[in-house]
Amino acid sequence: MEAKKLLLFVVNDPAFFLSHRVAIALKAKENGYDVHVATAFGDSIKEIVMLGFIHHEIFLTRSGVNPFLEFRSLFNLYKLYGRLHPDIVHLVTIKPVLYGGLIARIKRIPATVAAISGLGSVFVATSNTRKIMKFFVLLIYRLALSNKNIKVIFQNQDDKNKLISAKVIEEKNSTLIRGSGVDLSLCPVIPEPEGPPIVVMASRLLKEKGVLVFVEAAKIIKSKGINAKFHLIGSPDHGNPSSVTVSEINSWVTAGLIEAFGFRTDIPKIFSNSHIVTLPSFYGEGLPKVLIEAAACARPVVTTDNPGCRDAIEDGITGILIPINDAAALANSLEKLILDKESRIKMGAAGRDLAEREFTIESVVKMHLHIYEKLLKNE
Repeated sequence: MEAKKLLLFVVNDPAFFLSHRVAIALKAKENGYDVHVATAFGDSIKEIVMLGFIHHEIFLTRSGVNPFLEFRSLFNLYKLYGRLHPDIVHLVTIKPVLYGGLIARIKRIPATVAAISGLGSVFVATSNTRKIMKFFVLLIYRLALSNKNIKVIFQNQDDKNKLISAKVIEEKNSTLIRGSGVDLSLCPVIPEPEGPPIVVMASRLLKEKGVLVFVEAAKIIKSKGINAKFHLIGSPDHGNPSSVTVSEINSWVTAGLIEAFGFRTDIPKIFSNSHIVTLPSFYGEGLPKVLIEAAACARPVVTTDNPGCRDAIEDGITGILIPINDAAALANSLEKLILDKESRIKMGAAGRDLAEREFTIESVVKMHLHIYEKLLKNE
């Protein structure tokens, strides 16, 4: 009997694995893979273990560039690969891709999948320090993604084009899968709730995600006496210098601009109980899952003409695209939808159709399993 192929996921955050990759892992397990998951410490580890996966805790900071701590992460992965001898590694998010790809090359791992779920803040920053950092990040990408038997998965065409033009990867080693998929059964289509229109923003609370733009747009709309509510979902990322602070959030709530609900896991339920979803991001997105969840819940989206964000909607059909970092444009587009129920419902229905065509979890899982099979056959 042929031994099971060992598949190792390397992800920075256990909660992110559960929200964005667990369906792939479960299907791989069902198909006979021996599935292991390596993440940094987090409360969600126990749920990963309960699902029947073998978990390995590794030291991995989400942000920060302390060379001693980063070397510790590399050494952790080196030891883990040496102990497990995986047949295939699936690396998700920036640091696992960079570090996990380097170690996969050193340890001659037979097959590597690297999921580029956005290029992050380094690629959108303009400071000289960030430009220098971008140079070195591209260099590490080039080394990490130079494995012979590799497939690099992008969520949007812009990111794919950037790394190909920078000669980080070759076209033949790359593919496009639009997002992490959404389980339509968890996104029931229900009528809009009664009462004042609710506009929701759900994300990591980083300035590049457009939190300040969202708050300013709420201020503009409320100053006109328009009856609407603005709900902010998410929690500050204390390890990230771009995070908004708890005191800032409290000041916005006290001023009556927004209502803040912290970190939530029931995002589809929140969207179904709202009227409009927005993400005014200028971050280096992949394809934000919240936007395809909004579409699946038949809610219109207002988002930025930014790589990843624009790939999640059909402008003028399922939502509205606005310029980045433009609170006035956001307020104007939100105001139109707040005052026009018919347009909201029409765009929401078109969004659901888009989700059913392009973003189902079943199609995303199937594409990943096909990639695994091709790599293991070295095709």
